[in-house]
Amino acid sequence: MEIEFSKIWYWFVVMAVLSYLIGCFNFALLISKIKHKDVRTMGSGNPGTMNMSRQFGLKIGGITLFCDMLKGGLPLLVAYLVFKGYVFAGTDVLVSDLARYVCGVSVIVGHIYPITMKFKGGKGIASTLGMYTFALCCEYWWMFFIALGILVLTLFYIWASEWGSMGSLLGVSVLTAVQGVIFCLRYAGEMRNWYVVAIFALLLFDCFLTWFAHRKNIMALLAGEEHHTSVKKLSHGKKDA
Repeated sequence: MEIEFSKIWYWFVVMAVLSYLIGCFNFALLISKIKHKDVRTMGSGNPGTMNMSRQFGLKIGGITLFCDMLKGGLPLLVAYLVFKGYVFAGTDVLVSDLARYVCGVSVIVGHIYPITMKFKGGKGIASTLGMYTFALCCEYWWMFFIALGILVLTLFYIWASEWGSMGSLLGVSVLTAVQGVIFCLRYAGEMRNWYVVAIFALLLFDCFLTWFAHRKNIMALLAGEEHHTSVKKLSHGKKDA
């Protein structure tokens, strides 16, 4: 079914705002408050999965990862279901392809720059992993196993190298590339369509955001000063400080 963008543009604005506000809700901060602490004053100070794992152990880190992944994926899934089956008038571009990434990227922006925390939030890795996992499953159900495989390889890289930030960034970049290839194949004949351009712009923007949020980690890594994340120690209940 075709639909004019001029008739639904305001829904994109509403979705973006609501998704941003959802992204502003920080589970790491909530969980640490439940434990009568503030993760922002501990370790690296980052209210995210990696710092939560270092300070409270892998179990709490895993809970934080799961919650942030849901946060990054559920708004996207809702947008996909609402606009499923619609295409923009005069094109073959699926409305759901643009709508879901408007929601997904807005969540990531809210997570990294939350108005509720004076625009100082997490680094967006877990939420981005969740965004792509849900997004790929929207393509085909079996894509879940590809996303899961990339997540497992990401965790293995972190376990083997102890470079948490770099492993996370590589995982996000690979998922971005996978989604990009799917869209290239789908819209090979409409790559200059502004809807398609907007979709790719959102993918690149999200990838840029996560790398930019890790700029200090990248500089520390290049200088040989990056903090090691020993999954082995964390799995034995030892604090990786």
